[in-house]
Amino acid sequence: MGFQASHRYARVSARKIRPLADLVRGKYADEALDILRYQPQRGARILEKVIQSALGNAQDPDQNRGGAVNVDQLVVVDARVDEGPMFKRIRPRARGMAFVIKKRTSHVRIELEDVEKL
Repeated sequence: MGFQASHRYARVSARKIRPLADLVRGKYADEALDILRYQPQRGARILEKVIQSALGNAQDPDQNRGGAVNVDQLVVVDARVDEGPMFKRIRPRARGMAFVIKKRTSHVRIELEDVEKL
């Protein structure tokens, strides 16, 4: 069990964040942050913040179970992007019909693990 962080109900579709999560899965955390920094997508900013939060959790003495953790040796072992609930809005269409607009959300979960424990 590594160090985790999550962002629930992120207001971006999971389909837009998943390719970015695939980019960083298996990489060192600092390398993953460097990769995401140069990606133009809005989902990259969300993933960056979640990885930085997981790094902060690793540095927190209450969460690292008393052992000193070398932040440079942390690897992104799990980058999961799941669908969240949808906001449904109604838009009027021709001939009195209604069209449902689905504003999608996502749950982003990152887990970091020390490379020596793998």
